[in-house]
Amino acid sequence: MRNKTLTLMIVPALIFFAVFSYIPMVGIYYAFTKFDFNLGMFKSPFVGMDNFKFLFKSGTLTTLVRNTVLYNLAFILIGNFLQMLCAVLISQVPGKLFRKSAQSMMFLPYFISWVLVGAFAYTLLNSDYGVINGILKQLGMQPYEFYMNAAPWKYIIVGFSVWKGLGYGMVVYLAAIMGISDEYYEAAKMDGANIYRQIQHITLPLLMPTFILLILFSFGGILKGQFDLFYQLIGSNGLLYDATDIIDTYVYRSLAVNFDIGMGTAAGLFQSFFGFVLVMTVNFIVKRTREDYALF
Repeated sequence: MRNKTLTLMIVPALIFFAVFSYIPMVGIYYAFTKFDFNLGMFKSPFVGMDNFKFLFKSGTLTTLVRNTVLYNLAFILIGNFLQMLCAVLISQVPGKLFRKSAQSMMFLPYFISWVLVGAFAYTLLNSDYGVINGILKQLGMQPYEFYMNAAPWKYIIVGFSVWKGLGYGMVVYLAAIMGISDEYYEAAKMDGANIYRQIQHITLPLLMPTFILLILFSFGGILKGQFDLFYQLIGSNGLLYDATDIIDTYVYRSLAVNFDIGMGTAAGLFQSFFGFVLVMTVNFIVKRTREDYALF
């Protein structure tokens, strides 16, 4: 009551989260039913944990969790490492014009939609008219059927994800580097430290709080795959599902193709619950070891 103006300012945010985050949580009930469109949500047969049992016993959930977690770990670790590396390299470029140009060029893919990325990938990998197979044919080699073999797709998907997010992540780390006081570098130069020593003993240690914070935020969504990425690159190609199917694409097929709302909701609920537990666990560990780096 003492801060009425500030309270009114957060009302739109509270309404937003209530409408789009909390009210839809009623739909969690679908996970415990064998949904019937004629009966509706609350009149559909209640089946308890049967949907979850089926996901576990069929092995479907094991495959989905494995793919989702491994892909996200690759996105997080490889992506953050390359983003930090590029930010450090760009910050050391003396020419301001070149630095700005390189930064803009690396940032550009972030604004490209996944639809265009999917078209770009198809142009590269198509067995009949793709650029890569065209080169193989010119060299007298047999074309490779990318869309019939699942093995290379784990590398292709990681490559496209890292490429698209590299510029955005680099800007975050570059902003952190720009916030480092020049006094540290001047003192290091007076002590005879070369550029590599400055990066090793000043830049990288001072970037660690940003790195750990971004990793913590990323771990919260480790079971939340990039639906746009997988759907636009893989689509409905069942030959690649074993290596590329994640929880998000499975939920989409359950709802839009198979119309199995109960199974799809069960997979989504497991995804959210596991992500929540993971965030709390990682934050607890970080707080016990490096309290300053914890989220809360």
